[in-house]
Amino acid sequence: MTRTDKVWTVKEALDWTRDYLERKEDASALLSARALLSHATGLSHLELYTMFDRPLSMGERDILRDVVARRGRGEPIQYICGTAPFRHLTVKVRPPVLIPRPETEILVDEVLRHIACEEAPIVADIGCGSGCIACSVATEAPASTLWATDISFDACHLARENVAACGVEGSVSVVECDLDAGIPSDLRGRFSAIASNPPYIPDAVMETLPAEVKDHESPLALAGGADGLDVFRRLLACAHTWLQPGGLLAVELYEESLDAASSLAEEQGYEDVGIVDDLAGRPRILCAIHREEGR
Repeated sequence: MTRTDKVWTVKEALDWTRDYLERKEDASALLSARALLSHATGLSHLELYTMFDRPLSMGERDILRDVVARRGRGEPIQYICGTAPFRHLTVKVRPPVLIPRPETEILVDEVLRHIACEEAPIVADIGCGSGCIACSVATEAPASTLWATDISFDACHLARENVAACGVEGSVSVVECDLDAGIPSDLRGRFSAIASNPPYIPDAVMETLPAEVKDHESPLALAGGADGLDVFRRLLACAHTWLQPGGLLAVELYEESLDAASSLAEEQGYEDVGIVDDLAGRPRILCAIHREEGR
């Protein structure tokens, strides 16, 4: 799209953007085009299709040119637009913080199911990233109290923004620390559930990730060591400290690491260890119960 006096309608801009992104081998060119045009114009996806003849202003065309060029270079749509959908929320995202994925929504399902009958559950989101898990649990289970931790300053800053935007400041505390190091000691043994989407990509798989992921998202949020379980092993140990008897540990992991992870959890004394599939039917979430002392 060159800057000329020609009037560009929504329909023309959408078609041009889709065709350009197809040439750039964007596998979801139409979806990307809709998202970018919506971002540039402020129109919803539905409004784009009901306002095909609406002309774009020069300012909107400038924004569209910029974001289309960024997408053409492989930058994730979520980083370009600054938001990502997650369950019932739209959360802020920006590099280098991990972009929320639909698979992680299943992790929230497991936590919500486990705490459903508790009056005032305490839940930890360890390695919270954008805070999408903590914000979702806080909004869908408003009687709960959340502690969200991350070692990344950028992640904690973004998580606090999302906590404020979701209106759950009274329920969610965000702490910059390594795993559980910043959780108050008087909460030991009182957590109903601990959820985590830790770095879990095995080293050998890291180089095979799509360029859109490995070139833009932080390795700190992705790389899980030789077998993808470096952080998981530490989570197993620290969860014993914080979970109440019968408390849930729910962790998202690489699909080919889950059998080994299950064995590790059983060796550490967890009960009812199970694996939950993601939306595509792939094994994704490990769930384990902290057993009562003396059993």
